[in-house]
Amino acid sequence: MPTLSSATLALALLLAPALVVAQPSSSAPAKTKNTSFKPGELWYDTDGNLINAHGGGVLLVGKTYYWYGEKRAQHQEQGVTVYSSKDLYNWKYEGVALTPSADPQHDIAAGCLMERPKVIYNAKTKQYVMWFHLELKGQGYKAARAGVAVSDKPTGPFRYVSSFRPNGHMSRDMGLFVDDDGAAYHVYSSRENYDLRLARLSDDYLTATAQDTMLFSNHREAPALFKTGGKYYLITSGCTGWDPNEASVHVATSLLGPWQPLGDPITGPNAKLTFGGQSTYVLPVAGRKDAFIFMADRWNPKDLKDSRYLWLPVQFKNNQPSIKWLDAWDLTFFNKQL
Repeated sequence: MPTLSSATLALALLLAPALVVAQPSSSAPAKTKNTSFKPGELWYDTDGNLINAHGGGVLLVGKTYYWYGEKRAQHQEQGVTVYSSKDLYNWKYEGVALTPSADPQHDIAAGCLMERPKVIYNAKTKQYVMWFHLELKGQGYKAARAGVAVSDKPTGPFRYVSSFRPNGHMSRDMGLFVDDDGAAYHVYSSRENYDLRLARLSDDYLTATAQDTMLFSNHREAPALFKTGGKYYLITSGCTGWDPNEASVHVATSLLGPWQPLGDPITGPNAKLTFGGQSTYVLPVAGRKDAFIFMADRWNPKDLKDSRYLWLPVQFKNNQPSIKWLDAWDLTFFNKQL
């Protein structure tokens, strides 16, 4: 075995710290500017840190988009983050919008689960209202509650209001939808995820009203609801834990139904597994007719922080939404649909 001279050994030890520093990191150059979407690739904010906003949704306020999502460590959840953007490609970290409580007896005590946060604006109360799926600390998925928080600003901080089971029903994966008349709705998985339900919210958006109906019973979760051409579309996934599965889309002319199945909207390689992802939200693009972005998470249960984002354009063929894989794309894609 070769031996090193004392001088060579000293030089090696001197260089060792530099070699450690030179190892790859999860940060990209802060000045890197995105000009397109690259589904499944690492996505950095404007500070050069990985975007940490899983199971999220997006709210447009004026000309600024706000992206809310779960802040994930390797295995733990750490609250709800919020990012802002003018162009949808480049996102500025605005901070933690909703922070877990230090009180171990609190509903959102550190160690609880706050999943799939969505935020809508109530013009009457002038408040930003966040709903999320809440599981209490140390209880696994037993609680199955909807949690509500409010803020005077889109960036927060949000103040926790309450949690409950809407009209006594279990509430897990969920979404929010505001119709053209300003009425807001909570769409959620119930009865151990075997039922998908829709409840109209109170005028202040803080509770569910008794107008609560089952849309269909088919063991579905991850609802993403949107409207175009006078019709409502609802994309959901199957229930296979962290593992991806086949998506489906339903259509209705009324939110209360009946809802008709249209099959799987995903096309292309690995379509039957939704490209390895799971739906979370369908984002309308401001200023563009019939332009929607399908948002999904490619969950990584071994390192939840590294769960990747799949943002893909929604296309329409014969009034049926279709989502195909693209390695990279930008918003000019929607010009081709005109």
